[in-house]
Amino acid sequence: MRSIIERATAAALLVVCAPILAVLAALVRRRLGGPVLFTQERLGQGEMPFRLRKFRTMTDDRDAATGALRPDDERLTPFGRRLRATSLDELPELWNVVAGDMAFVGPRPLPVAYRDRFTSEEHRRHEVRPGITGWAQVHGRNRVDWDERLALDVWYVDHRSLRLDLRILGRTVGAVLRRDGIAGSGTATMADLPADRADV
Repeated sequence: MRSIIERATAAALLVVCAPILAVLAALVRRRLGGPVLFTQERLGQGEMPFRLRKFRTMTDDRDAATGALRPDDERLTPFGRRLRATSLDELPELWNVVAGDMAFVGPRPLPVAYRDRFTSEEHRRHEVRPGITGWAQVHGRNRVDWDERLALDVWYVDHRSLRLDLRILGRTVGAVLRRDGIAGSGTATMADLPADRADV
């Protein structure tokens, strides 16, 4: 029942936000070119992969010598920074809620490449659907280091309730208005989860 209500609410929000989505899509196309949406395989509930959708905020600039993508802070444009600062880049994730891949509240979905980097306890963050916002997001977002962030995710799994979700949604509004924790320390986004930290 909870999933049905969330999916119906997300569908209604997509209709209401359609003009905003159209304007943002046009601005992204004009400022960054195509594609308008950034899509990436993320880990969902049960660690099943799904394709997350967000508005694109970075260019595809690559190093001339190696062909590798340049660091995030070099590819993130002023327009992209504004989108991230207001969290408007996250609006297309409503489609993921409609599809049942995500919830409004839950641990943020992380890249599939991180699957083997979690400790056994941290894997428990995938017992619930990932969310557009979550307990870690209202406790510092990208400013919080990985150990604390993942511990907060597991705490949420153990204490999940409708009352807690409503509390997180309320605090998310304040965090967005304050533009709290948009970037990690020394990076334009969030540092990668280290590859050598999982327990055996």
